[in-house]
Amino acid sequence: MPTKRARSWVALLVALCLLTFAAACGGDDEDEELAEDDAAESTETAGVKYTVTGNEGTLTGSINFTGDAPQPKPISMDQDPVCGQSNPNATSEEVVVKDGKLQNVFVYVKDGKTADGKNFATLAFDAPADTRVLDQQGCQYVPHILGVQTGQKLDVKNSDPTAHNVNLQAKSNPAFNQSQPPGAPLIQKTFSRAEVLIPVKCNQHPWMKSYIGVMKHPFYAVSGADGKFEIKGLPPGTYNVVAWHERLKEQTQSVTVAAKESKSQDFSFTAASARNSLEGGSLEVLPALELPMLGRHH
Repeated sequence: MPTKRARSWVALLVALCLLTFAAACGGDDEDEELAEDDAAESTETAGVKYTVTGNEGTLTGSINFTGDAPQPKPISMDQDPVCGQSNPNATSEEVVVKDGKLQNVFVYVKDGKTADGKNFATLAFDAPADTRVLDQQGCQYVPHILGVQTGQKLDVKNSDPTAHNVNLQAKSNPAFNQSQPPGAPLIQKTFSRAEVLIPVKCNQHPWMKSYIGVMKHPFYAVSGADGKFEIKGLPPGTYNVVAWHERLKEQTQSVTVAAKESKSQDFSFTAASARNSLEGGSLEVLPALELPMLGRHH
């Protein structure tokens, strides 16, 4: 008959074997999940590398706004005296109109075909070497709308003498929520998947909001204070081009750009659409609620 001590050792060995087996099975699941993630990322970045031919064109245009423009909404920053002192006349950047031109519209090539019959979605483009920067100045994100290409570096910095919390609410890319006190190091990120557009907010200051458009290609632009945009180096072809605004309905137009052509294509938003999407009053210090995003794509 086995002794009591021998039975205890047998039980212990059986338990260890079971734990080892379970860990091995769990490891296989984790490896499978990592393999699936790697495959998805590989699919996202896969494609035939585009070679510049010298026949590329340029797409330019203006974002027009017809009707009475909404008045800028003042932002109450009483929650943080530092913010109020550094930016006493802050206004919302949701709908910014000057002389009939709409600012902060993200314009990008969505899909299409090149003049030689290639599907635009199958082309791959090298990530730019320069680094894009999202700053926090006067307790607002600068710029309000930012474009970045997959694989391109993004630096998030805090130029304010107060603490911020950078909450990037990505869905297709890893999200992050990180504090950034005054003088803190840059938050450095890259994105592996296209995502239009990613909301960024600050949990410390609920009025702070920005959007990042991540593209697989470099053919995007953001309309300036004069409503103008410019997309350079576009291969000749016919494309669906989207003009996206955070509060107004997006618009899509088919645009054909010939070899070495400088093509002009305007978009127009209306006061009626602005009235339907905006509420009156100032932007008080409210909880950092997620605002609805119109026309979101992945």
